Amino acid sequence: MAEAAGETIGQIMVTYECSDRRNGTIWWIQSVHVHPDWRRKGVFSALYRHVESLVAAEPSVIGLRLYVEHNNKKAQQTYEALGMTRPGYLVMESLLAGKSKHSNGEY
Repeated sequence: MAEAAGETIGQIMVTYECSDRRNGTIWWIQSVHVHPDWRRKGVFSALYRHVESLVAAEPSVIGLRLYVEHNNKKAQQTYEALGMTRPGYLVMESLLAGKSKHSNGEY
């Protein structure tokens, strides 16, 4: 969680994946949010660097990943500036109608 003057201005959630293929745990960054007034001011970078330091301190954790929408170019630039790379994977999914509705009404 990132705070300024007692207010939450950003947050990041991490989940874990045990990778038997890579013999270690990968942390996935999820549910990233930075308050609109604080975007492009280093809040996400600070959160990311904190999580990155936790990863480096944990011997069983071998990496850090996140999902990003193809059209979210600003986020992609931010992640690349922090040293993240594109591993070449493509995400495939099968969503059940009516069970994965976004808040904007789109599936």
